[in-house]
Amino acid sequence: MPPSRFEDGSATVGIIGLGYVGLPLLGAFCEAGLQVLGFDNDPQKIRQFEHGENYLNHLGHDFVRRLRDTGRCQVTDDFDRLGEADALLICLPTPLDRHLQPDLSYVEQTSDAIARTLRAGQLIVLESTTYPGTTRELLLPRFERDGLVCGRDFWLAFSPEREDPGSADHSTRTIPKLVGGIDPESGRHAVALYRHAIEHVVPVRTAEVAEAAKLLENIYRAVNIAMVNEMKILLTALGIDVWEVIEAAATKPFGFKAFYPGPGLGGHCIPIDPYYLAWKAREAGLPARFIELAGEVNRSMPDYVVQRTLRALNDCGKAVRGARIMVIGLAYKRDVDDIRESPSFDVIEKLQALGADVCYHDPHVEATHSMRHHDLKMTSTDLSADALEKIDCVLIATDHSACDWQMIADHAPLIVDTRHVMANVNGPKDHVVDA
Repeated sequence: MPPSRFEDGSATVGIIGLGYVGLPLLGAFCEAGLQVLGFDNDPQKIRQFEHGENYLNHLGHDFVRRLRDTGRCQVTDDFDRLGEADALLICLPTPLDRHLQPDLSYVEQTSDAIARTLRAGQLIVLESTTYPGTTRELLLPRFERDGLVCGRDFWLAFSPEREDPGSADHSTRTIPKLVGGIDPESGRHAVALYRHAIEHVVPVRTAEVAEAAKLLENIYRAVNIAMVNEMKILLTALGIDVWEVIEAAATKPFGFKAFYPGPGLGGHCIPIDPYYLAWKAREAGLPARFIELAGEVNRSMPDYVVQRTLRALNDCGKAVRGARIMVIGLAYKRDVDDIRESPSFDVIEKLQALGADVCYHDPHVEATHSMRHHDLKMTSTDLSADALEKIDCVLIATDHSACDWQMIADHAPLIVDTRHVMANVNGPKDHVVDA
């Protein structure tokens, strides 16, 4: 049997969604020598790509220009062209609604668009994180309703994204890729395709295994982060330094992995993904106690940070109403511009609701924009000795490497530190409060 176009690299790969997952994936296939067609309904992203302008800074300033200049990449907002691609990889957000239930509207709408242009010989792979059974229960019926049969006329699989924005140790190409097909033939074709762009592809038996594995990865992190966040609250009340405790426990060479506390969870995965399994468990009439308790603890952390800030101000004889507070870090993690689900937004809004005059500084986020649940309408403020001396409190939410922590320690009158960065500065620290 001659090799399929997925095996020999002659397939045109369509990437649907050119954000934090889709854009680096497009880059991996393009750099592997395949023809790539990117789809996004944001015309600004299309324009920026066509002009060689990178809109995800952690990928490097010349990332988009380099891809565009290969001549192997096209991008479009015309979803009538979905039929031109041999493989379609769906990289769309799967947020939660206000009741913490899955919102799969982006995936559903795109699946309907694919169904309208679906032709024999196409491979469709869902990469968006979701509950086990989504690919088979939600996508498959849409694609088979006009008479095409999965495994014979087209192929369908699930392969969870595993992006780590800003990481110097991992990239789209080097992170192992799980792939599970709706049927064995679908899995075989999807594995063959990904092997062109990914160094290590890991086949699993079904799409459901791949879907559940992705959730397990992030539930593992969410539960352990919740545990250490709760430990921080308890140990702080007992007058014990949680960071020193973690460092001590981490000397054990087996049976312990260090997790670290913070102001809450951010990013598109860990604050959201566990609720997909909790929702599916409720649908089956089963409890998901660890998952839901971890969610409660992690969602409570912005309130804890605000309360620690109020107490710190009070100890200095200042009321929160009218207090000038600078939040350092809007991105959810160090050295990236990714603000999705960042706890800084909740902290800022809670402080504002109490009457504080809040500004923020983030070297990677020049200004805020309207989001699903927030619209701060703020721009990053200057971080200088003069600026610090005019505020009442600095609240450290993100430990960006570009921030001059020594200057902050030297000039801020009061510092609330959620990231333990003040431990490494010189001089007195009686104006530093851990949170």
